Amino acid sequence: MSGSRTGRTGEPAATPPEADPHRWWGLVVIALAQLMVVLDATIVNIALPSAQRDLHMSDANRQWVITAYTLAFGGLLLLGGRVADLVGRKRTFVIGLIGFAAASGIGGAATTSAMLFGARALQGVFAAVLAPSALSLLTTTFTDPKERGKAFGIYGALAGSGSAIGFIVGGVLTEYLNWRWCLYVNVPIAIIAVIGAFALLHDRPGHADAGLDVPGVVLGCGGLVALVYGFSEAQPRGWTDPLVLSLFALAVALLAAFVWWQTRAPTPLLPLHVIRERNRVGCFLTMMLAVIGMFGLFLFMTYYLQVILGYSPVRTGLAFLPLTAAIIVGSTQISARLLPHVSPRTLMVPGMLLASGGMVILTRITVHSEYVSEILPALLLMGLGMGLTFMPVFSTATAGVAPRDSGVTSATVNTSQQVGGSIGTALLNTIATSTSASWITAHLTNPAQRELIVREGIVHGYTVAIWVAAGVMLLAGVVAGVMVTAKAPKHGNPADRPVPEPVA
Repeated sequence: MSGSRTGRTGEPAATPPEADPHRWWGLVVIALAQLMVVLDATIVNIALPSAQRDLHMSDANRQWVITAYTLAFGGLLLLGGRVADLVGRKRTFVIGLIGFAAASGIGGAATTSAMLFGARALQGVFAAVLAPSALSLLTTTFTDPKERGKAFGIYGALAGSGSAIGFIVGGVLTEYLNWRWCLYVNVPIAIIAVIGAFALLHDRPGHADAGLDVPGVVLGCGGLVALVYGFSEAQPRGWTDPLVLSLFALAVALLAAFVWWQTRAPTPLLPLHVIRERNRVGCFLTMMLAVIGMFGLFLFMTYYLQVILGYSPVRTGLAFLPLTAAIIVGSTQISARLLPHVSPRTLMVPGMLLASGGMVILTRITVHSEYVSEILPALLLMGLGMGLTFMPVFSTATAGVAPRDSGVTSATVNTSQQVGGSIGTALLNTIATSTSASWITAHLTNPAQRELIVREGIVHGYTVAIWVAAGVMLLAGVVAGVMVTAKAPKHGNPADRPVPEPVA
């Protein structure tokens, strides 16, 4: 196992396994799997009304199609990341793909709502294994700063645009085929990715001898499940509901106990040195705050385009296409090219300012807004801002991590995304609905104009929530500017170079 390595010296003369001639094809496989996981969080949104009719779901229970997935995914990410470190990233990557495909097939064939809920939860379980494995494989495969920039540019573009792509694919499949294909579509994608993984991906052996921190799993995953569940229930029940408050209290207690235990556990689930590093913490917080705003955009724009402007599912999906294109351009053509030469926050701060500016433009929408003149400019600014931000966040958060911790570090990045999405959906939806209700009550003086007043009230609620999202993204820019102090990778900052693995 020692090979040509010389211990912790990190001499460039060593021949690292990362210099794989097939690594760029391997990136295609990793990107395909990541895209599948990310878009599955939103692909069923547009299909949900059709699935609800087919399976006779109640309005109260339909949220579980989304919540079952996010609960399992967000709650089990830390466990998935540590399992990847223990048994090997490639192995868990393949297991995650196969399991995700099987769960997708079950969901597509669902004959009852309970069967669909169970399949979505199972998808979330395997996504929690798959997502950190994909990111840690990327981290350990690309270590040269220039190549790393390109690879993370592609990964960041998919992470940022995957949700929007989900709306597009979901709209097309729902309108021209059937809602079930929003789940079936994962099966051929996963099969291609599994074949590619066996042929193209290579990995260091795992560290199975290290053991698994079972109390840490119970406390950490239990706390995350309670937190994500609390935010998902805050949306329909309200923030002061006893169940919601109990879930938040339980989450705080479990996560506090988790942190305490990690300082004493012989083989901690999340080594605290991973989250003590200033740049890494800044990236986690920036990611979480950015995703709060982004999920707010997706939530409101989907309803606004379909309910207020009367767009079809396909037209709604296509309306997000410029956003997706802007994210890809910002991530692969701007961030990936500049990051080797500039510090991460030089990209992240302007990125969040652009995204916040796009949100501010969206606050001007009305019940009669024109897409090209009033919505498109905002989507382009948002996309460029997200592309500028996500790529350096992923690259910086996973830089300089010892190979044995790359899985759990990747899982922590993904967890910040999931928690941010849950907070954004619950918080911004609550603000929008309560503001709309108050506005409608105050303005409904003429019953003959009820329909117009209700529509105007709904849009007013959206604009207030979008103002909040703009503020959250501005805060993300402040956090990135203050906390992320890493230098450009080519300037030789030790934190940007991977820590060599100890010699066996």
